[in-house]
Amino acid sequence: MTIFTTAISAQRIAFKHNKWLQVLLVVFTICWINSYIGNTDTSNWLLENTLVFIFLGFLILTYKKFKFSDLSYLLICIYLCLHVYGSKYTYAENPFGYWLKDALELKRNHYDRIVHFSFGFLLAYPMREIFLKWLKFPAWVAWTLPIEITLSISAFYELIEWAVADVFFKAQGDAYLGTQGDIWDAQKDIFLAFIGAIIATTVVSLIKKIRNINKPGN
Repeated sequence: MTIFTTAISAQRIAFKHNKWLQVLLVVFTICWINSYIGNTDTSNWLLENTLVFIFLGFLILTYKKFKFSDLSYLLICIYLCLHVYGSKYTYAENPFGYWLKDALELKRNHYDRIVHFSFGFLLAYPMREIFLKWLKFPAWVAWTLPIEITLSISAFYELIEWAVADVFFKAQGDAYLGTQGDIWDAQKDIFLAFIGAIIATTVVSLIKKIRNINKPGN
């Protein structure tokens, strides 16, 4: 197995030699195919996966110019797997969400909340890597921009949800939105993604500080 790279690693391993990336690709492909097989609403599955196609296209088209670290690809893979698993049943009808609801005696299926939080928590690190390694931004910018962008994208995504559900595909509106009667659903989703990004950047910052403290000579 090849070495496992992080954002600060100097080298990037090409795909044909990168066993980690190959495994992640196989895992996601299996999850994605499974999400389509036996899905409860094909039209909703296609709507939910539109952004997945766009995201994967971005990763593929930019791969030769910019390769993420293995850690970033792992975080991206986990997020995409969570998302496509939600698209199989619709977020509001997700089995894991129902299990969590029963186990914790919750009032609603919270699987959508998990994925919105994961958007900020799992993707803040890859975004930080883009700003540090690809765009060569100052370190303090690379810390703050992932949080700001998470907040902006989350708000923009809620506008997309509204447009899809109320303007373009009204028949799929309820299944796509999955608000479950919560009038503050959009605001809560945005907030959770925002908090996830803050937690992720804080954790990475603390790990970095601890490493610096433990370096010889400190």
